Amino acid sequence: MNKSIIRFVLLGTLTGTTIACTNNFEEYNTNPYEATDLTADSYAVRAAMVNMQSTVMILNVNSFQFTDCILGGPMGGYLADSQNGFNGKNPATYSPAQDRITTLLKETIVGIYPNYAKIKKLTDDPVLLSVADIIKVAAMSRVTDVYGPIPYSKVGEDGQLTAPYDSQQQIYDQMFAELDAAINTLTERRTQDFAPLADKVYGGKVVKWVKLANSLKLRLAMRIVNVEPATAQSKAVEAATHPIGTITSNEDNAMMQTIKNPYRVVLHEYNDTRISADLTSYMNGYNDPRREKYFTPSAFEVAGVTNGFIGLRSGVELPGGLTIKQYSNMKVDISSPLLWMNAAESAFLKAEGALRGWSMGGTAKDFYNQGIKLSFEQWQAGGEANYLANSTSTPQVYKDPVNTSFSFEGTPSAITIKWKEVPEFDEENLERIITQKWIANFPHGIEAWSEFRRTGYPKLMPVKYNNSGGKVSTERMARRLNYPQVEYDENSENLQVAISQYLKGPDTMGTDVWWAKKN
Repeated sequence: MNKSIIRFVLLGTLTGTTIACTNNFEEYNTNPYEATDLTADSYAVRAAMVNMQSTVMILNVNSFQFTDCILGGPMGGYLADSQNGFNGKNPATYSPAQDRITTLLKETIVGIYPNYAKIKKLTDDPVLLSVADIIKVAAMSRVTDVYGPIPYSKVGEDGQLTAPYDSQQQIYDQMFAELDAAINTLTERRTQDFAPLADKVYGGKVVKWVKLANSLKLRLAMRIVNVEPATAQSKAVEAATHPIGTITSNEDNAMMQTIKNPYRVVLHEYNDTRISADLTSYMNGYNDPRREKYFTPSAFEVAGVTNGFIGLRSGVELPGGLTIKQYSNMKVDISSPLLWMNAAESAFLKAEGALRGWSMGGTAKDFYNQGIKLSFEQWQAGGEANYLANSTSTPQVYKDPVNTSFSFEGTPSAITIKWKEVPEFDEENLERIITQKWIANFPHGIEAWSEFRRTGYPKLMPVKYNNSGGKVSTERMARRLNYPQVEYDENSENLQVAISQYLKGPDTMGTDVWWAKKN
């Protein structure tokens, strides 16, 4: 049968290879017969496309809690654990339990590869295949940036982890190749939109997928600047100067539509996580107008405590009782979409490229200011002109209002907001760019952690309790996530090759990934 003439395939054929989003597929797709193009709108193809999208940031709440709330959130300086039952089990103090280190690797691969194979079997539509490639890169780039070497090019259609590993350099080379091919294909077919029901990010708009692919390419290019500067520059310039270009408007932000936003469930129903003191210290020091958009006020019922935007320090030994739940929380609605990438990040990436002397289509200062303006616009916050002109405010010293042992003696950084006028590359302006990108990328913790490991910015408070037994430097902080025991049990031969030949260091949270060589 010609794959471009697909017959209706039951969703049940996918149930053995998907994560939790299959359970919600009927809620996403109320009319499976709506469109006429069977290539784009076959029920099975649509299911596989949505399942892949739902794996970039895993929508299953319990899995998301492990990947983005108790891993990415604290490591990226956005969130802090607030459940004392998690003491000694979470990544924040460098001794995570096995389920905490297994989820991102296993469930992303199991969610991406079988659905990707399903799409390739059921259609030869170049638009759908190219979008699937972009989704795969968006999901798997997060995984390799957390662990380093992972199975990538040799994972079978069943999505089993018992596959050979690729080095992170090999993975990046392939991701660039996949993005380049997708960008070329979709640029040629920019008017060939596909079924909205197959796309919970952009509603089938091909041009928007090109912009996301270029933006991802720009992000990945900047990631390797310290290890492959020539390739980094080449790929970044290609992305920034492409005819369709990157995400430059908040209308094109990559936001995954959700029925039940997992941040809302974990932070407001489970009550296991709160806003990090790192983020509130910076934003309070800057008197940042976005605070009321990001956070709920603290709710302390303690004499002498004035409530406001008060975060909880990450990496502490948590006490019992209700007080730990009274720190500021994330302001998020149950139906809020999940951020993949925004226009502000794209602008800040271009700012860094321009700072390095690359031809990005503008100056570092202009892109930096644009990134801040785009973030204020995204969050509908006023006062960006005064914010941009602020040359004196610095991050606030953190004094915990109820647990004085959590307080930090000193300030992580003295970085100000206003751009520093200098004629060449300046480390202070690099810190300025990364710090403002970090604020604008909230709550994308895994991305924030990756950029912290690459640049050392923003400067974060060290953990109070380092339970790694000397495997992680308190000053440099965690550099990666170690491999889960299931890999040692079921894929030991391939894993040992990866550790000895590709990771080139012990399988601990203290070993750098390939691109994190600056600090």
